[in-house]
Amino acid sequence: MARAGLTADRLARVGAELADEIGFEQVTVSALARRVGVKVASLYSHLANSRDLKTRIALLALEELADRAADALAGRAGKDALVAFADVYRDYARAHPGRYAAAQFRLDPETAAASAGVRHAQMTRAILRGYDLAEPDQTHAVRLLGSVFHGYVSLELAGGFSHSAPDSQESWTRALDALDALLRNWPAPGPSPHRPAA
Repeated sequence: MARAGLTADRLARVGAELADEIGFEQVTVSALARRVGVKVASLYSHLANSRDLKTRIALLALEELADRAADALAGRAGKDALVAFADVYRDYARAHPGRYAAAQFRLDPETAAASAGVRHAQMTRAILRGYDLAEPDQTHAVRLLGSVFHGYVSLELAGGFSHSAPDSQESWTRALDALDALLRNWPAPGPSPHRPAA
């Protein structure tokens, strides 16, 4: 890449490609400089440091994921929307493991509030409105879906389901069936185990 072609956005894209190849944790300004064939100092007019680079890759990944999710959800509702949304996350993680890891990167509150992460939350809540969930149960359900999707995908990427039957796809399908059934039959709140019942 010629130096004239260096921009922060271009470097974030190259960094995202590098993350998919070597792992998000291994991406540094030094590694990026080697990839683009320039001295590290040349990049500091575009990037503050490795955290700035990782933040930019995270923002790129969140944007890509949000765009794919929005496309997948168009015209869908209920279980169809839930499955389409979940499949976007799983497919993205399998195709772009480094970018997927970047999407989990902790952003400062101001950056997070301006990121596509807000769109992810809005889409999740739109799906849940189709199940007639109101607050605070909607927030509980958002956290549950995120935990199941991320937990399953992370274990699958690490090879956790590759050594036993049934096939991982079958388990994924059943997990989504179970989530749909749970969302349609969301439990009424009971007494908290941390507080005595009145």
